[in-house]
Amino acid sequence: MKRSLRVGSVAGIGIFLHWTFLLLIAAIFAYYYVQSQSLGAALSGMGLILGVFLCVILHELGHALTARRFGVPTRSITLYPIGGLARLERIPSEPMKEFWIAIGGPAVNVVIAIGLAFILLLTGGTLAPEALQAPGSHALASLMWINAVLAMFNMLPAFPMDGGRVLRALLALRWDYAQATQTAANVGQAMAVLFGLVGIMTWNPVLLFIALFVYVGAQQESKQAMYRAFTEGTPVREAMVTRFTTLAVEDTLDDAIDALLAGTDHDFPVLEEGGVVGVLRRKQLIEALSERGRDTPVGEIADPDCFTTAPSAPLDEVFQQMNARSCSTVPVVEGGRLVGLLTLENVGELIMVSSALETRPHPRVSRDQLSEGPLRERPNGRTSSSGSTSVP
Repeated sequence: MKRSLRVGSVAGIGIFLHWTFLLLIAAIFAYYYVQSQSLGAALSGMGLILGVFLCVILHELGHALTARRFGVPTRSITLYPIGGLARLERIPSEPMKEFWIAIGGPAVNVVIAIGLAFILLLTGGTLAPEALQAPGSHALASLMWINAVLAMFNMLPAFPMDGGRVLRALLALRWDYAQATQTAANVGQAMAVLFGLVGIMTWNPVLLFIALFVYVGAQQESKQAMYRAFTEGTPVREAMVTRFTTLAVEDTLDDAIDALLAGTDHDFPVLEEGGVVGVLRRKQLIEALSERGRDTPVGEIADPDCFTTAPSAPLDEVFQQMNARSCSTVPVVEGGRLVGLLTLENVGELIMVSSALETRPHPRVSRDQLSEGPLRERPNGRTSSSGSTSVP
């Protein structure tokens, strides 16, 4: 969120504007002003775009508030030039819950379009699609048709649009989650190829952009589904690192530098009286070196807002939280004592090894056997001034 501006909150959900959105507003204002040479027309055009993005916020709130009904919190909603993004903590494992969450956004656009149509009928306004050709003169009609188009576009059965998630949810009623996602992703990629071909033949850059957007989105969803398939039903203890370097709150940046250069760890749990009080990440360490003295205690630099997890916690849920919070390392705590670290790198290694083993016809290797292998420890463990932690 460092590149986004908080503009408010609704129902406890933060609303943010990405900095590129401000560039879009300025560009639209300049476009309308150059086209009409009228300040009023420019302000009217910019007002229509702001109205559209207000509808986008309502669309994302449709997802977020529906998710809340199913016990899935939403961290934030961010507006980008290409649309909005509601950052859910996780995707429900029950297909019908995902179905209703996915359909909640387009449903809001349909309600807005119907409401605007009703107002236009009462006031004698035009309902003709030609209103889009003169949005400054027919703002309500333009907004009505834009919401109708947004609803239809979002319901296309292709990731990352809502229709792709709806398709996956329906397929998951009969198939497993990974197979349903792969099938929905294949449908999305086929649509992307079709959009691309039409875009090339008609030389339509918008269709080409949509094709790329859909194709990449389908690939990402397929990858996320693979991760979920291999982590679902697996406890955190099977993927956590058990040999790592820790720092005490009174250790200095010099000590942290020594730990960084001597081993393979990038993030360091910071302890006080045996309890985790934060995580010192490599980026924070490098930034602090240019701003503070080398004798600065790491306790002043470490991130105190890092979340912790338990060894028995479901790996797939923790992995989704790590992605949602952009957190690469999570301390694993049991009985108030640090027993391991869960890193995105190690989860990726576990998935790659599990995938490779499952492609072999024999011998079959269980996850319990896998957890006894080299993924449980990192090489080059070392002892810092506050000691290296190793759990057998």
